[in-house]
Amino acid sequence: MSSSRLLVSLLLLLASAALHAAPAAPPNILFAIADDWGAHAGAYGTKWVRTPHFDRVAREGILFRNAYTPNAKCAPSRAAILTGRNSWQLKEAANHLCYFPPEFKGWGEALAENGWTVGHTTKGWGPGVAKNAAGQPRAMTGKAFNDRKAQPPTSGIGNSDYAGNFDDFLAAASPDKPWAFWYGAVEPHRGYEFGSGVAKGGKKLSDIDRVPAFWPDNETTRHDLLDYAFEIEHFDTHLGRMLAALEKRGLLANTLVIVTADHGMPFPRGKGSAYEYSNHIPFAAMWPAGIAGRGRVADDYISFIDLAPTFTEVAGLAWAKTGMAESPGRSLTDIFRVDRSGQINPARDHVLIGMERHDIGRPGDVGYPIRGIVKGGHLYLENYEPSRWPACNPETGYLNVDASPTKSFILDAHRANPADPFWALCFGRRPAVEFYDLKTDRDCVKNLATTPATAAQRSALKATMETALKAQGDPRMFGQGAIFDRYPHSNNANINFYERYIKGEKISAGWVLPTDFEKAPLD
Repeated sequence: MSSSRLLVSLLLLLASAALHAAPAAPPNILFAIADDWGAHAGAYGTKWVRTPHFDRVAREGILFRNAYTPNAKCAPSRAAILTGRNSWQLKEAANHLCYFPPEFKGWGEALAENGWTVGHTTKGWGPGVAKNAAGQPRAMTGKAFNDRKAQPPTSGIGNSDYAGNFDDFLAAASPDKPWAFWYGAVEPHRGYEFGSGVAKGGKKLSDIDRVPAFWPDNETTRHDLLDYAFEIEHFDTHLGRMLAALEKRGLLANTLVIVTADHGMPFPRGKGSAYEYSNHIPFAAMWPAGIAGRGRVADDYISFIDLAPTFTEVAGLAWAKTGMAESPGRSLTDIFRVDRSGQINPARDHVLIGMERHDIGRPGDVGYPIRGIVKGGHLYLENYEPSRWPACNPETGYLNVDASPTKSFILDAHRANPADPFWALCFGRRPAVEFYDLKTDRDCVKNLATTPATAAQRSALKATMETALKAQGDPRMFGQGAIFDRYPHSNNANINFYERYIKGEKISAGWVLPTDFEKAPLD
């Protein structure tokens, strides 16, 4: 786009925003976040997942088609949500199971300090340790409301009555103060009750229109996907009850409702990687009094680092007065206030992604560092330590991939046939550079990084990525990336996991199976 066309577009954006100014009274905020849910919902055209309440939020507000987490693991993703900063800007909080640095305040704390009632149910930030400078636990997502329990529909689903806990929060909240509530479900995190999608969800294996190209298409994988879908539906059911509670109290019109997930699905090559199925997340926003139009679909690239600036702006708080560290994120209100679909703000043309240490399971407890950029329907990745195993070492169970029937099937198939292509895609070593055309290869199985025809695109994306990373102070851009491996792991029981396991110590790794461990190194 030429500079003159860009200027015209921005002027039209500003004019439209002025016509659709937000209401004078700050909205309440309901932030609903699932655990390990990829972009699978009825609103996205997924036929084997029923999400009527997520679909309602999209239908009465905005569905975002290009929403990404900067880091596809629970703790670093949620850290980005709360602080508005990318992982490489958060010191220890770049890592999973970390000690969250006291210097980085989150929007939940900032709102509470400025008179808001802030609360959450079940999973807020974590896993890890978050204490202030005095060593006291931080209320990063406000007061916990977890008293209500309910009989779960499967053995894999938690017993929290999320919506009942939200009712308790609403009953406790002052009618004279705005509030923010973090609905933190633990679904569809592993484990699942195998076959529950069919047996209890009324689904059929044939409901799935396609299985991604990096997994075998068989009954095991399809059952696994339908069990995942059934857990998503549990999250959506409680969302529906929360929306109904807001309607009953007359609060829905001036409540900003955002529904999303911390990262992609808990399957091999999903969560814990940096591919489309890892970082691309569902995202819909609804605010009858503050979002222009209904049923809009936004193609702008947005990141979780945009949430903190959004929440502080709608709360009427100047960023400089929140005590929060500077954010490269941008409030989503520019999109909220323009009544049209498509690309709303031409400046929102890319997102940055990456990772450092997730789960341990390599010699020295080191991570698998990646930086990447998604722009124009392309994904460019740099793997800075390609000699390392991306999912952690085979002899310690590929610890950065949760146990699952799909994982077990792929591992067993590889043991029977070392040339198995699915193992190579999900667990094998990766090249230093990867480049994918997401328009024709959403599964990211055709690496175009060595194709001469893509050289100019790759060079341009690399330059854009590294310019932004340097501006954000990424230590890895200045030869200091090893700092992330030196930050302490917060689970003392698993420190030096690899060395201790190899020496014969029996160490618990409850998120994988004993059969996930290879009997010998595969080097």
